[in-house]
Amino acid sequence: MVFGNPARERRLIERTYDGLCTISEFQNVKDPETGRTTQKPVVVLRDQPCALSQTSLSSARRTATDNTIDYDAKLFLSPDITVKAGSRIRVAQHGMDLEFTQTGDPFRYPTHQEILLKRVGRA
Repeated sequence: MVFGNPARERRLIERTYDGLCTISEFQNVKDPETGRTTQKPVVVLRDQPCALSQTSLSSARRTATDNTIDYDAKLFLSPDITVKAGSRIRVAQHGMDLEFTQTGDPFRYPTHQEILLKRVGRA
């Protein structure tokens, strides 16, 4: 890879994206029947090419009433996309379909951006 040409580097990096993500943000939504406004997740971007990498993987924790999944991952995607902290991101990659409910602030580079994600769920 040739360094010093961000446009070319970006094209090469984006060729490695083998996942698709859907990004939802919490927005005020007014219920037409009741007139009440509540915060609900709204899809703002669908099927965006991306790559997902695990940063830490712990096994499911079992308690008397629950099995909990809790680990960190990193999402790589175009620097042109705006992702707000706190967004929900669903990633389909390598036959997996994973939803991340805790999203950190994006860190942008000229060639890509990286976003730390946390998956918390039940096994």
